[in-house]
Amino acid sequence: MKIKTLSFNAFQVNTYILFDDTNECVIIDPACYEPQEEEELFRFIEEKELLPVALLLTHGHVDHILGCKAVATKYALKPLMHHDALPFIEKSQEQGMMFGFSVEKPDISDEFLTEGDTIKFGHQTLQTILAPGHADGSLCFYNEPQKVLVSGDVLFQGSIGRTDLPTGDYNTLISAITDKLMVLPDDVKVFPGHGPSTTIGFEKENNPFL
Repeated sequence: MKIKTLSFNAFQVNTYILFDDTNECVIIDPACYEPQEEEELFRFIEEKELLPVALLLTHGHVDHILGCKAVATKYALKPLMHHDALPFIEKSQEQGMMFGFSVEKPDISDEFLTEGDTIKFGHQTLQTILAPGHADGSLCFYNEPQKVLVSGDVLFQGSIGRTDLPTGDYNTLISAITDKLMVLPDDVKVFPGHGPSTTIGFEKENNPFL
């Protein structure tokens, strides 16, 4: 499995494209906002001749979904997420106005992801891990064979997701990280929603919140 990271919009959200030699791919958190950002995402997919088969959301905060409508329309996909993230999508236009973004609310799939679901693409699988505390419905996506975790805004290098936003709760977040992420092997590589990648082992030893 290969991973392409693109950082988009004023909040520098990491959008991830995961793919393998079958050329099937999944797009996680399409945060592209400006036309040139959309073009950068589409160009990478076209140059690699990739076939997007799933559009995944780690959570519903507006900075992570700014490109959702454009990507969903381009590739005839409906974003998949946890049901508890739905209220954020429903209020995405109001959220966007607070931060100066014009948001097109995407059409959501009738199917929702839950804890322990498996997402398949190419020869790869991703397992869903429900980890609320930053926002209701926050999901991490874990590829066990290659020890890769896409953590959204749950866990960062040297930090954790903020808990002062609606549905955020510090104790819930710490419990989710401790019980569900810190039990993974130390050499699991973590790809967060913002900033550089890290590993579970590094965060066990160095993260001041843990």
